[in-house]
Amino acid sequence: MCVLLLAAWLLGVEGGWLFGPDLGALGLTDRDEGSNAEAAREMLETGDWISPTLNYEPRYAKPAFVYWLISGSYSLFGINEFTARLPSALSGLCLLFLQYVFVRRWAGPTVAIFASCMLLLNLEFLGINRMVLTDPELVVFTTLAGYSFWHALHHEQTKRWLFAIFYLAMGFGMLLKGPVGIIIPLVGVIPYLTLTRQWGTFWQRGFPLVGVVLVAAVAAPWYVMMFQIHGEAYWAAAQANTTGRFMNPMEGHGGTLLFYVPVLLIGFFPWSAFLSSVLFHTLKRWKAFWQGQALATQEQHLECFLSLWVVGLLLFFTLSSTRLPHYIYPLFPAAALLVALWWKRFLTEETPVGLTASTRVLIGVGYLLGIAMMFVPAVFQLFMKQIAKEFPAAVNVDLAWLPSLVGLVMVVGTMLMRQCMRSDTRRHLALWVGCGMMLIFTVLVARGGLSIYQQYFIGPPQELAVIAGYNLGPDDRLIQFGRKRPSLSFYAKHKVYFLGVNDEELPQHLTASGRKMAIIQTQLREQLPEAMAHWT
Repeated sequence: MCVLLLAAWLLGVEGGWLFGPDLGALGLTDRDEGSNAEAAREMLETGDWISPTLNYEPRYAKPAFVYWLISGSYSLFGINEFTARLPSALSGLCLLFLQYVFVRRWAGPTVAIFASCMLLLNLEFLGINRMVLTDPELVVFTTLAGYSFWHALHHEQTKRWLFAIFYLAMGFGMLLKGPVGIIIPLVGVIPYLTLTRQWGTFWQRGFPLVGVVLVAAVAAPWYVMMFQIHGEAYWAAAQANTTGRFMNPMEGHGGTLLFYVPVLLIGFFPWSAFLSSVLFHTLKRWKAFWQGQALATQEQHLECFLSLWVVGLLLFFTLSSTRLPHYIYPLFPAAALLVALWWKRFLTEETPVGLTASTRVLIGVGYLLGIAMMFVPAVFQLFMKQIAKEFPAAVNVDLAWLPSLVGLVMVVGTMLMRQCMRSDTRRHLALWVGCGMMLIFTVLVARGGLSIYQQYFIGPPQELAVIAGYNLGPDDRLIQFGRKRPSLSFYAKHKVYFLGVNDEELPQHLTASGRKMAIIQTQLREQLPEAMAHWT
């Protein structure tokens, strides 16, 4: 009991510490962070809480809910990077709490601690919940929907209010990111009800027709108002950002069908090493259950639901033509719980199923990741010229000992974790070695790497945007040449015209009334037209 209390306390301290300090130390990254933070700032500035804008032009890519949350944070604590990221950080803490409460109810306090630590201490969770994205809030509601469904279906008594939470959570998910907020929970729910032949129970307890009404009651009003205000323009944009994004790569985010394999292995490391074996053996066992060869326990039912959910989400996002690393983040809570359940067996059984294969994956990914980190300085120097074209200040970067130390942490941590797993007397330490490895890795990267990234990569143009914003009036123009950076609008608090040096619209901007300022990379100065040759 004392160990569990200590672990719970450490989990709370780690979560608060990792999400609290320096949350606003790093400037906004482009494109997503800059776009979301600026859209929320403009919403607060204009007072239009229905129609989001970006750079003072209609933004139909995302529903308004996330902008309401960020704008509320701005209203309470001011407009800056910290307040822009605060809703994401709080969503991460809410997700940890939800994970712990659900798992404690259905698998006990020990597994709850394991599942929460595994959910917290991986690269993707720590990265996404410190960024201005829609995914942190989305995953809170999709996870709430999935867990509420399970709880309602398997509770001894009919709990209709839990089914109500299931439907309402999907409604808020749709209000955050469109239809995907409904699809994500159903990807696990529908296969599970089909495989376990519980559709009849669900119809009796769940009242799905009432559920449709609840989902619509949450999400429909905003969508209806947007269609009334913007008509076909909004409808076309909404289709492009839902079915269009699924059918065709958007903004260069394509990738191969195996795109999410390395993303999951690295993003969920070290716990990803155990996931493939868990999924394989769980679904293999359920093939026998389907054929009536065995009677499933409640824990096996839970593992089946979680496995179907994880595999279903992987397949869904793999089939999507637009692929980004954070798209598979919704499967992380279920994946963490699956691995935690396996870890419980690992501590009580002499040779749990999948141990050998999982250990090999752990060693392969851990060593590869650590060695890759050690080679970062060499790779950086090799591509210095190309990097400097986009980030001129990068020529002054001195990575020093940081990549080697980070790589050493990964290699040594993986080695120690493996040794503990092979020892009957020390195997209970393996999980905490993995947690410690990821904690040290995160601290080193956050304290060392992010400051370098801020100073030499994203900081310089943002500082110029702040200066421009102080000096430009409402009728003046700020032009940015090169790769589009929406964050500059946030820092300038002014409309930015994103143009190419040979853009056909450039002459009309240069002849317009008012003063003009331009943010341009050094190597592009020689390509400017003669009308701008005297600019300094």
